[in-house]
Amino acid sequence: MAPGLRLGWLRAPAALRRAAVVAKQSADLHTSTVDQLAAAHYLRTVDLDAHTATVRTAYRERRDALQDALSRGLPADCEWNLPAGGMFFWARLPEGHDATALLGTAVAHGVAFVPGAPFFAADPDPRTLRLNFTTHTPDEITEGVGRLAAALAEYGVKRLQGFSAGGRP
Repeated sequence: MAPGLRLGWLRAPAALRRAAVVAKQSADLHTSTVDQLAAAHYLRTVDLDAHTATVRTAYRERRDALQDALSRGLPADCEWNLPAGGMFFWARLPEGHDATALLGTAVAHGVAFVPGAPFFAADPDPRTLRLNFTTHTPDEITEGVGRLAAALAEYGVKRLQGFSAGGRP
């Protein structure tokens, strides 16, 4: 319905349900009652399946725009996945580079990403970055990848001869 809303439901035996409620409350100090009421109203009055179909179409278009822009804009020795679902691409810089170190240069070029290292349970890969494709139009995505390519060049990731699309990390 809305990725940032962070609401869900659970059907469980009473003993398990109470333990789940306590665990959730300790994790987020309780979800906003107003948000819960707004979500309940929305679910009563809107066709969620139709909304999901609309969002799926928009996300697919934006995902494909990012895939195309990455193929044209990033050096050949960068890698990335083509997500089958979700909201993010995972990319990897060439050996010897650090996404967290690149972030300041990227921001100076007017583009941002989330460094991937904090998402690893063990042995983080500092070369990884997470790229969201859901909040911008295909034209904005293309511009953003152009800015990222400029930041990569300034940071020291060079385009290689024989440029081709990146592979899966």
